[in-house]
Amino acid sequence: MSNHYNDPFLKVFSLNSNPELAEEIAEQVGVELGKSSVKRFSDGEIQINIEESIRGCDVFVVQSTSSPVNDHLMELLIMIDALKRASARTINIVMPYYGYARQDRKARSREPITSKLIADLLETAGADRVITLDLHAAQIQGFFDIPIDHLLGVKILSDYFEEKNLEDVVVVSPDHGGVSRARMLADRLKAPIAIIDKRRPKPNVAEVMNIVGQVEGKTAILIDDIIDTAGTITLAANAMIENGAKEVYACCTHPVLSGPAIERIDNSKIKELAVTNSIPLTEDKQSPKIKQLSVGQLIAESIKRVHEHRSISSLFD
Repeated sequence: MSNHYNDPFLKVFSLNSNPELAEEIAEQVGVELGKSSVKRFSDGEIQINIEESIRGCDVFVVQSTSSPVNDHLMELLIMIDALKRASARTINIVMPYYGYARQDRKARSREPITSKLIADLLETAGADRVITLDLHAAQIQGFFDIPIDHLLGVKILSDYFEEKNLEDVVVVSPDHGGVSRARMLADRLKAPIAIIDKRRPKPNVAEVMNIVGQVEGKTAILIDDIIDTAGTITLAANAMIENGAKEVYACCTHPVLSGPAIERIDNSKIKELAVTNSIPLTEDKQSPKIKQLSVGQLIAESIKRVHEHRSISSLFD
């Protein structure tokens, strides 16, 4: 490999959630992907075997907790335990997509705060650090008592839209919670922002209300962190057109895209949806409207910086 990384104490391993991304990360770092196997016993229990010595190594495990979420989470916890017992020097979890992040507070009484529970499980298993991308809420960082490097996908998305040379751009947040994300993209594209003021009567059901800001005659770019059933984003796109926008693009970091998402996107006013590969797009999640951009290089650079004790925040300056 041309960019061979000459440090035997840096290892990158992959589990089953995102092997293609893990391959790309290892290649960009300049190391071979670590040898390990993830099998199932006949009753469904997960069996993990690390097939090379990792004693004294900084180990980075690539695993998004995307669907099937619980299988991928369990694989990760068992892998951490295996690494700990094999005397890894540090165990660094590279989790491009942090599942259960939306359950980050008690929205109503008697609800769990599952994203805190996941943080506790990872730490108890033996993780020393987490590298993640666009957490649903930045304060989830505070659920961990270990270092957490919070990478931002906005650089990758903004570079993509900059190359398109779109005219009269307005960056639109589909709700109040995403305003700071929209602001980051808008700053990079030197564009104004607009906000959709909506109410949500129950989970996964969105209801569009007013638009704060000017969208008439403009090219709207909707930005969100997660697109799940695509109800919010497609309603938002339709509201943009109804309010006089010329055309509508959309982007997000994490393409969860469950249930009716693809059908909704294909039938919507969205011209193109740019996403990252924090979650792989299986065959049923392909669409001519979806453009997938890679976070491989960003994560690889972060891994090298962690290993060499260099700043990560300077990546986003």
